Amino acid sequence: MTTTNTQLAELINDLKKVSSENDAGIWKRIAYDLSKSTRQRRIVNLSKISRYCTEDEVIVVPGKVLGSGELNKKLTIAAYQFSDQAREKIKEAKGTSLDISELIKKNPQGKKVRIMG
Repeated sequence: MTTTNTQLAELINDLKKVSSENDAGIWKRIAYDLSKSTRQRRIVNLSKISRYCTEDEVIVVPGKVLGSGELNKKLTIAAYQFSDQAREKIKEAKGTSLDISELIKKNPQGKKVRIMG
């Protein structure tokens, strides 16, 4: 991992630490995905999230969530980045948009979390 983005480097280190402390492999996988180059990070539209997820599910996108499409379910979506339009649509659908660091504080074991992208 050779990154000059200190915020991203701290997030990756936090994910690895929480993964080893709680024996939660999901956070290690998210850290691995975020340590990839920017071009290889995942970009997911809300239409895809809406299509493949069920109501009240917790979704993690190790990349960016874009606002293309409609979201018609109440979901909790955590991602490294969100477009402004995506945040608005998630809020309109009565869902929650979180940073990944917020989600690891709420759910350090990574139970019932789904990776999307």
